[in-house]
Amino acid sequence: MAKSYLETHPDENGFFGKYGGSFIPPILEKPFADITQAYQELKNSPAFIEELKYVRKHYQGRPTPISFAKNLTEYCGGAKIYLKREDLNHTGAHKLNHCMAEVILAKYLGKKKVIAETGAGQHGVALATAAAYFGLECEIHMGEVDIAKEHPNVVRMKILGAKIIPATHGLKTLKEAVDSAFESYVPQADEAIYCIGSVVGPHPFPMMVRDFQSIIGFEAKEQFLEHEANLPDNIVACVGGGSNAMGIFSAFIEDEAVNLYGVEPMGRGDKIGEHAATLTYGSEGVMHGFNSIMLKDENGEPAPVYSIGSGIDYPSVGPEHAYLKEIGRTKVGLSNDEEAVAAFYKLSQLEGIIPALESAHAVAFAMKLAASLPKDKTILINLSGRGDKDIDFVVENYPIPNAKF
Repeated sequence: MAKSYLETHPDENGFFGKYGGSFIPPILEKPFADITQAYQELKNSPAFIEELKYVRKHYQGRPTPISFAKNLTEYCGGAKIYLKREDLNHTGAHKLNHCMAEVILAKYLGKKKVIAETGAGQHGVALATAAAYFGLECEIHMGEVDIAKEHPNVVRMKILGAKIIPATHGLKTLKEAVDSAFESYVPQADEAIYCIGSVVGPHPFPMMVRDFQSIIGFEAKEQFLEHEANLPDNIVACVGGGSNAMGIFSAFIEDEAVNLYGVEPMGRGDKIGEHAATLTYGSEGVMHGFNSIMLKDENGEPAPVYSIGSGIDYPSVGPEHAYLKEIGRTKVGLSNDEEAVAAFYKLSQLEGIIPALESAHAVAFAMKLAASLPKDKTILINLSGRGDKDIDFVVENYPIPNAKF
């Protein structure tokens, strides 16, 4: 019997085609090899699988439902819009799906501490939550700009017991937080594990995070059939590093009739430094230990990036996303700041669901897509997170519109 896509990708060296791999200093080769070996052992362990099932059902609140967005569908006047409600996952986003599993892995390796970066703060909150649950120390690196912008999540992390380390160099956002976390991890590798927050980084993290996030897609496949007795025609998810998108795409990669759209942030415009649309404007390059598509400056270095969504302003993208786009399996959508904010308010006022700004990029693109399609077509949006963390920033910078029904 032929093996499935997920069984054969990546290869044993962590490559999806030419993307992926592990480009790390020698001092980190053994720790990452240990992580790879531990994951290969654990993922087939009945005890690990049962523990993860228990945590997901009785702690995280899985499965998360699919909701039909009736009012938004009527507003757009085209295809039917559905939402996979990862905003209802404990801590308010999809990130806990891999964080709980990564901390179990850390305990299996005998580690006492977890270290990570965070942009919008959702990965930081999720990892701090998992660390509290399993009794490990937690160190979170976050750009100074994002610390100010995402204040509610910073407070949550501190309440949960995490130590917050500000990244104070460069643009002081997500890339710099990754730089800072890696720098801190190197001398602590014997007692700590770096829990990467997306499908990026050196092997095995793009594979491992995808596998842990694939619960989204496999739940959604079964649930959507209950709603429509068919698979969705289109699946839409925002992409920065790309964990939520790979989570929902993973179950549908071999269903070629299902269009998969990864939506990138166009920010304020198409010039370097005004957006973070890596798959659209980037080229091949190595950053943070993996080969993928990367936005570059005139010197070939990682370019400055920007998005209103702090969790998606990253100058590279998960290697699997680069591969799937290259082979034509996925398509790239774009939403700018203004469109994302408009979608943020529209979903709130039409459906009573306040989305994260990152997720609002997917909603904005799906609204445009729905309007262009006939009413017998369907769209499933991965609503990757809720917008509690964003409400102060949004209302301070964008007036609340009058509700129009």
